[in-house]
Amino acid sequence: VEAVTLFEVVSMGKRAMQSVVDDWVEAYKQDRNVALLDLINFFIQCSGCQGMVTAEMFQSLHKKDVMQKMTETFDEDNEDYPLIRTGPYWKKFKANFCEFIAVLVQQCQCSILYDSYLMDTIISLLTGLADSMVRAFRHTSTLAAMKLLTAVVSVHLNLDVSKHNAQRLYEVEKRRSGKKTDYRLDQLERKRKEYEQKLLEIQNMMNAVFKGTFLNRYRDVIPEIRATCIEEIGSWIKTYPDAFLNDSYLKYIGWMLYDKQAEVRLKCLLGLQGIYSRKELVSRMDLFTSRFKDRIVSMPLDKDHEVAVQAMKLLMLMSQNCEDVLSAEDCETLYQFVYTTHRPLAVAAGEFLYKRLLSHEGDEEVQPKGGGKFGASTDQLKRLIRFFLESELHKHVAYLIDSLWDWAGNFLKDWECMTTLLLKNAEEGGEALSDAHESALIEIILATVREAAEGHPPVGRGAAKKFLSVKEKKIQLEDCTKITEHFIMVLPQLLAKYSTDAQKVANLLQIPQYYDLDVYSTGHLEKHLDDLLREVKDIVDKHSDVSVLEASSRTYYILCSEEIAIYSQVDHARTQLIDELMRELNQLLDGFWQKEEGFCMDAGEISRMHSALRRVAAFHNAHDLTKWNLYDKTLRLLVFEMERRHLPVLVILPTLQCMYFSLLWQLAAVSENSPKETLFSLRRELRRFSQICMSFLHHKEKDVREQAFMILCDWLLILSHQDSNSNEEAVGLLDCLPSTSLQEKLLLFIQEHVFMEEEEESKDLTEQEERQDESCKLDDLHKKRSLLAAYCKLIVYNVVEMTAAAEIYKYYVKTYNDFGDIIKETLSKTRHSNKIQSAKTLILCLQQLFQTHAESQDSSSGVDFSSASFTNMKELARRFSLTFGWDQMKFRESVAMIHKEGIEFAFQGAAGVGGKCLPPNLGFLLIISEFSNKLLKPDKRLVYAYLQRFVAEPLPCRGDEWQPLICYRNSLLA
Repeated sequence: VEAVTLFEVVSMGKRAMQSVVDDWVEAYKQDRNVALLDLINFFIQCSGCQGMVTAEMFQSLHKKDVMQKMTETFDEDNEDYPLIRTGPYWKKFKANFCEFIAVLVQQCQCSILYDSYLMDTIISLLTGLADSMVRAFRHTSTLAAMKLLTAVVSVHLNLDVSKHNAQRLYEVEKRRSGKKTDYRLDQLERKRKEYEQKLLEIQNMMNAVFKGTFLNRYRDVIPEIRATCIEEIGSWIKTYPDAFLNDSYLKYIGWMLYDKQAEVRLKCLLGLQGIYSRKELVSRMDLFTSRFKDRIVSMPLDKDHEVAVQAMKLLMLMSQNCEDVLSAEDCETLYQFVYTTHRPLAVAAGEFLYKRLLSHEGDEEVQPKGGGKFGASTDQLKRLIRFFLESELHKHVAYLIDSLWDWAGNFLKDWECMTTLLLKNAEEGGEALSDAHESALIEIILATVREAAEGHPPVGRGAAKKFLSVKEKKIQLEDCTKITEHFIMVLPQLLAKYSTDAQKVANLLQIPQYYDLDVYSTGHLEKHLDDLLREVKDIVDKHSDVSVLEASSRTYYILCSEEIAIYSQVDHARTQLIDELMRELNQLLDGFWQKEEGFCMDAGEISRMHSALRRVAAFHNAHDLTKWNLYDKTLRLLVFEMERRHLPVLVILPTLQCMYFSLLWQLAAVSENSPKETLFSLRRELRRFSQICMSFLHHKEKDVREQAFMILCDWLLILSHQDSNSNEEAVGLLDCLPSTSLQEKLLLFIQEHVFMEEEEESKDLTEQEERQDESCKLDDLHKKRSLLAAYCKLIVYNVVEMTAAAEIYKYYVKTYNDFGDIIKETLSKTRHSNKIQSAKTLILCLQQLFQTHAESQDSSSGVDFSSASFTNMKELARRFSLTFGWDQMKFRESVAMIHKEGIEFAFQGAAGVGGKCLPPNLGFLLIISEFSNKLLKPDKRLVYAYLQRFVAEPLPCRGDEWQPLICYRNSLLA
């Protein structure tokens, strides 16, 4: 299609913009009215208006009347116009639109820009359109006016430079003498005056646009318009600071930092970044900084992620270029953002922390004595350790390291420096680390090794990259080699030094999982492997801590891979260790069974039995110990406990784990060739174990009950998903889906152990006792969350009936702070698997609550709609409604099902046909009215029609008792 109008030429974008503008300027010089008419219609059409300004209208009507005519031809119901349309074509159109205005001013600056006709007409047109009630006119003309002013500002800047150059030349010539000089001075004086005249005209244009458009539109109700104004004023300040960098203009950016729309706040921050990044401008920002610093410091907490990130980057620039602008308290607050889950914000905070604290020259108290090879890295490490310990977020070291990784990668990969700092003694020179500093440094070492070896952020910081680039892959392989070669030799020394410290050892033992194990054989480093195996064996002998034992077991598992050359060496060491552990356990068990009836174990025996069972359980988790007949040994102990109730808790817990792992190994061994006798025998043992766990749900000790529940939930989940991996014969033995009785017991356990509030005794506690009490409460909450999560998994994976979730959902609002995330995730997962059944579960939950509420009311007075319990029920329904989001089509059937079931329940038990007698559950309509706004308009009509089947016309509205029906009908008719 051949482009005819200026709008068509620009929107198609097939010609260079300078060529388009040159053609228009040439047309303007030939007939300015015709050319201006084309330009006016260009702006009108860019707004999406189908009307055209004719030559007659342009010449005979006042400009306001022209605007009125165009407004009348605009389809106000159509909210679509070019600037807000999506897709690459319209994105390019916007860029072409802005470029056209910039090039137009640029090409006219030496000629028709100052003819007192062109710019007056354009500014008058845009100012008029910017005051229109039609959004499309207002948005398009504001963008055009702002881009026009930006272009004019550039012209003003160039003229100002030219004027100053002419003034300097005038001063030079003035010092000379002669007739030629006088002529030259006259020329320069005329030139200078010409520049002054042009500057005056340009200044008038700038004032006209600023006052006529910016001052009205920077507060527009449309956020896109506000954002455009703020973006451009930031551009003017950066382009021409001598004219705009003052509080008369800066105040608008400061005010809009409080805008409700994130887009506007973001433009403010980006504009300020351009100013604060230039040191020569910062000295003129003192008043603005003092007025708005507190607001900017608070903005990393912004609910919009991008705004928070850019606020942190702005604060980084402010701290670099403004002396003492941020207080120590401000900095401490900002440092803590390295622990946030949103990675871009954390990385920005990491830059702030690194440049403000870690890379800063240290004071004497952290300066390493003697300097030496690792002087600078040692100083940075000590600063990092001190910050980590002072932040008291010791479980989040992985987040801290990930935040710093992009900025401090070099010193965070200096593992030689880190391990040297751990291994050196005070007498060797330099200040030795304290115990707390050593623990922190070991955590940092583990976190840096993990980040380098895995090449992606820790869990919770966003998904890992699906594919690493060639460069990233190369760096990752180089880091893995560096880790392996260094720690193969150093790790045994570290384990030997800290062999008695459970926390340090547990962290150190996680490092081998990141080794390139082939290095042991290719580098002929088997000697160091012997050293490592010896130290791990020594640690297993010394410790009974679960984390240490599991880390040791995993180390053997990782090293004992059949594909690598060191397998036989490690397997031999593993076999020897397991043999020793089993011999020790067998001796203890033999001694126990040889005692007389009434067997009472002393404290020493309990401790030894506990340690032996724990060690075996930790290794049985990762290694098959079936040949030791561990199942029968642990079964005998648990049966004894069920009959006598004499075993200490310390013995019961690892015994349960050992038996559980034994059965898992047997289950894993099931194959297509397994004989039927083996399958039936295993099925029998599976059921027996389930019964044992069920019996322990009522044990006197809380820890035993919780352990049994967790194992039972995991067990049921594993059994319910075995059929996909086993043959048809094996499926028969896995007929272990919980019975109705077991499902009821599991639900009752959750209600009693998670949701039932425990009575607190009022005690006068010391500060230390209060801290211990708070710690106990947090541990207890963590256990409760684990129990609830384990049960909710059974619901999500259809191990128990989905309707069981109704009992859990009742506590959604009441326990939102403690368990809201788990319950919400359960709701989301069940909805994903079965939308209709999930909706039925929600309505069942609300029905049960309503019935409970109704039963608690006086039958003569009816349901009290103002009571706290009814209000809570409505709030729960509202929260349920919010979980459906804004996509009404996605959950159309689910929402319709809620209304259908709700209506039927509301009129359940109503006496008399036609709804003339008050139904007992009519108040339930108030509950389901919370879901009415999630219905599509056609569905509202269908639901209303379904409601009418239960209601007689006219409505029997006698008093307030029928009010729920009226309210519900209104919600459907809204």
